[in-house]
Amino acid sequence: MSESRPGKLFVVGTPIGNMDDITIRALRVLSSVEVIAAEDTRAAQHLLTHHQVRAGQPPAKVVSFFAGNESQRTDEVIAMLLAGETVALISEAGMPGVSDPGQRLVAAAHQHHIRVEVIPGPSAALHALVASGLPSDRFLFVGFPPRSEGERLRLFGSLRHEPGTLIFYESPERVARTVADLAQALGDDRNAVVARELTKLFEEHRRGTLAKLAKNLVEQPPRGEITLLVSGSGSTEVPLSADSLDVEQEIRRRVTKGESAKDIATALTVLTGQPRRKLYQLALHIKDSSDAATSRDAGVPGG
Repeated sequence: MSESRPGKLFVVGTPIGNMDDITIRALRVLSSVEVIAAEDTRAAQHLLTHHQVRAGQPPAKVVSFFAGNESQRTDEVIAMLLAGETVALISEAGMPGVSDPGQRLVAAAHQHHIRVEVIPGPSAALHALVASGLPSDRFLFVGFPPRSEGERLRLFGSLRHEPGTLIFYESPERVARTVADLAQALGDDRNAVVARELTKLFEEHRRGTLAKLAKNLVEQPPRGEITLLVSGSGSTEVPLSADSLDVEQEIRRRVTKGESAKDIATALTVLTGQPRRKLYQLALHIKDSSDAATSRDAGVPGG
């Protein structure tokens, strides 16, 4: 008895907002596969119904494939493929594997010598980049920043000297805080764009410096899916590190400029990656010592 030939995995791009932004090739694939692995099964059914996919044909088996079950479902989908079934992987919106589940399944398919075919489609990152007017000859897609403040600041600090345009995804609830942290880490005069609701009726692009956008986002909180772009450094300067920076000397310099201990700790966490609490305590100590010395000097009568 001969073994069945493996099926094929199709990675299919789907609309990020406007339902008409899907290719004829993608619709053809969705009409022909036996299984559709979908990040959101309801969104998948809506897409299929909207485009009358599989009208008059036996319906494909639609299974959920999201972050919470990706590990287990990857094994199950690989088993389907090895049994000879054809599978289409789709995200709720955009390209699977880009800040969405999919990379693990594609890697597993390659390990099992299963053919993978990508059906390209919309990308919020590229849409926002092209519309932003920021340099597009070099860019870095970062995805969603960490939720932890310390991890987020360390990440932003590591990007301080990246010359390419930076692209982030963020939620409307956190984007104001993220932009404020970027202003602290990269400099508040960096040009940036906050793009939201891409390809939808209320698509919007807010442009300005990080400082201006941080204020605007607090005053006018956005809604919908957010893509955030920040201009690159335009510099080839070697970034500072914990090894190359005299931390105490830098704190004293900033104290002399009148910066608060909190701001000093935040800035140096970004520059060095050292714990913010430790830097804050050191900044307080140096600031208190400096204030005490200033008071003593002020109380000494002139000769």
